[in-house]
Formats: sequence, structure tokens, C-alpha cells
Amino acid sequence: MTPPEPREPLQVYEVPAQAAGERLDKFLVQQQPQLGRQGARWLSEHGLVRVDGARAVKSRLLRAGERVELFGEYGGAPPPEREAPLAVVLERAELVVVDKPAGQPSAPLAPGERGSVAGALLGRYPEMRDVGYRAREPGLLHRLDTRTSGLLLAARTPLCFDVLRAALSAEQLHKRYLAIVPSAVPDSALLEQALAPDAGGSGRVVLAAHQDVPGARPCRSALRTLERRGPWALVEVTASRAYRHQVRVHLAAAGWPIAGDLEYGGSPVLEGRHALHASHLSFDGDARVEAFRVDSVLPAELRALLEAGV
Repeated sequence: MTPPEPREPLQVYEVPAQAAGERLDKFLVQQQPQLGRQGARWLSEHGLVRVDGARAVKSRLLRAGERVELFGEYGGAPPPEREAPLAVVLERAELVVVDKPAGQPSAPLAPGERGSVAGALLGRYPEMRDVGYRAREPGLLHRLDTRTSGLLLAARTPLCFDVLRAALSAEQLHKRYLAIVPSAVPDSALLEQALAPDAGGSGRVVLAAHQDVPGARPCRSALRTLERRGPWALVEVTASRAYRHQVRVHLAAAGWPIAGDLEYGGSPVLEGRHALHASHLSFDGDARVEAFRVDSVLPAELRALLEAGV
């Protein structure tokens, strides 16, 4: 549902000479980094962005001196959902870890949307409203793709969030994933390629030819094979910092796409999910936040796929 459009724009920007030729969505994110490409796309699709008085699509190329107007906002706090199911596996005064099922978004994909982990968290832990990167992701230290299952960490206090955010950046928040991939995968591998958003605005992530590519970040994924069953192998991937789609892109680029991950070349063998599960979260602790360790087993539908061997 499109929000009502105000009579006057909420924000106005003039396109500088150095931004000439840029896509509208990229320009908007530069002005408001908290939007992200998703927020910029949503605003454009709902007619809340105008360029020189005319509604504009996200891919419109800008010219110097044009006037960009925003007539809406994106990404307020989700509606608290007090009765929503929430699989809490660790609860402390300062943090909580939940086990997200595949098919549920970590945070709302559009303003006001219900059914996300963020909404369920806010319903049970209202103090998270003032914690986190941005209002629509209350408390969340990281996210999982909608079609990925597994462990999500959220802070209940600003101090805990700041400590764990620094730990995440320093790769001191340890994260591991289980994935089912083609059996040709080796026993172990270290995948080190820089990743960046697709410049075409598709929402996909691609290998970056060099680290000067806009948005590129060096990324490392360490893989070890746990089981082999017919055409499939179960691998564990350590990716403590985990850039968006990192595990999916690294495995696909190496020739071992995740089963069911159609976006990156996986086989269509699953309904409503791909075979990726966030299985481990741990932190060694410091004087401010005590250590924790949480593990989650491979979901039944992924175990069934692996053992079927077809």
C-alpha cells in the first residue's frame, strides 16, 4: 500500500556535476545511506520520488542541476507482533538469539509489513525499538536471506549492540553455515574474493574485479566438507563477517552452487528455500558482554534432501 503523498517534498536534492550520469537509486543511497538500494527501489516503485517534477524510476540516469524530491519515507519500525511465533534459543538481559525458519524475512521488506523476525522481536522485547542500525531492524546485528534458515542475533541494550557490532567488524563474532552443494566440492577450500553489489541494480551480489569497484569489500569464506551422499555434499562454511550473499556467491563462483539457490545457479530441488542454514554463533566475551555459544542442527527438509542422494 502506497502511503499518502504530502503536498510538499520531505527532502530536496540538486544533482551536482559529479553525479551526472548516475542512476537515481544510487544517488538516493548516497544522500541517505540508511535507505539501501531496497529502500530507494521501494520509494521509486511507489511513486514517491520525482525528478524535476516528474515521477521517476530507480534506473533513471540523472543530469547535473536536476531537482530530486522525496515525498515519502522508508523503513520505520515494524509493527510489534506480540503473538507471533519466535524460536528463542538463547535469552539474556542484554541479548537474544533466535532460530529463523526459511521463508520468513529477517526484517520487513516494505514499510508496515508484518511477519518478520524483527516484528516478532519487537513484540516480545519492546526495548529493542531504540537499538540497532536502523528503525526497521530493531536490535538485529545481522540478517539472513528470507530463503535461508538459522541463527539470528539481536541486542536488547545499546551497549551490547555496540560491543557486538565492533566484534562483528573485527571478525570476533564467530559465524558458521551449513550448505548442501554438488559433491564435486573438495574436502576443504579457502575462498577469498572481493564482492560488490551488481551495478545493474538487480539486487544480486557479484565478484568484484578489483577493490576499487563501488561498494566492493574483501571477503573470506573457509569451507570444509562434512558428508558426501550421492550427488550432494554437506559443507560447513566459516564466514565471520559475512557480506550480503557472501556464502552463496563464493560457493557459486567456485562451481558449487547451493542446492535450491536459483538466483546463483543452484538446482531447483527445494520448495520455498535454498539449502543454506546458519548453524553457529559464538562470542568469546569481554568485560561488558559475557561469552556465548549457540548451535543449530540442519533442518529436517535439508537432511532429507541430503540422505535421499538424488
